[in-house]
Amino acid sequence: MYDKEILQSRNFESHNRKNKLKLLELDRIIFHFFNGSQSQFMDGLVMALTSGLTWIPLYIVLFYLVLKNNETMAQIMLVVGCTALCVLSINCIDDGIVKPLISRCRPSNDPMLKYSIDVVNSYRGDGFSFFSAHAANTMGIAIFFGLLIRSRLLSSVMVLWSLMNGWTRVYLGVHYPSDVLAGWAFGALAGFMFYLLYHKMYYKISPKLNYISSQYTKTGYDYSDIDVVMTVLAFTLVYALFRGIIPNY
Repeated sequence: MYDKEILQSRNFESHNRKNKLKLLELDRIIFHFFNGSQSQFMDGLVMALTSGLTWIPLYIVLFYLVLKNNETMAQIMLVVGCTALCVLSINCIDDGIVKPLISRCRPSNDPMLKYSIDVVNSYRGDGFSFFSAHAANTMGIAIFFGLLIRSRLLSSVMVLWSLMNGWTRVYLGVHYPSDVLAGWAFGALAGFMFYLLYHKMYYKISPKLNYISSQYTKTGYDYSDIDVVMTVLAFTLVYALFRGIIPNY
């Protein structure tokens, strides 16, 4: 009986090991599909899209949106504070706990892969790979602002923005697809949780209002101000395309 239990345990461990190897192999296959290209235009475009500096105008215009559509400093600071806490918590958990615990090497620095993948401008990244902070941070912001503003257009565009940021990390060879998927999932959870915190705190300092108007969203954000965000995003993408055309600019 004891020998039978040991055999079953070993078979179970062997089955799990095989499944894990299959998942890792699938991860690598998908990684190689999305990693790099032979296009200088794409290399320049992706380097621009993955840079945090590129998206500073977006962060500024989102702050403008919050500033314009909230009446009191307490309301404004609540939005800013919850957004900052969302991003800070993601980075602290990712860099302080998950990455050191998992200790997964980036594909661009993995001795088994580093010479067989496409690397753009010698960019290999630092530290560990799992999970992607780019994917998590952008998805956290996208979900938080989507719930905050309640504009289908803005929510869709912000989620697409996060998906694009995650793709750039695989293209550049600094993350596996599973790193990005986990980052998106964790970021979505963080964005949702901090929106719940915002929602709970908001009604302690503000009256309950339900906006029914073609000019405002349900939460009172002016559609014309949302159009400003869309315009800034469009110009930012034009800038990224320009960087692709002239990569050394």
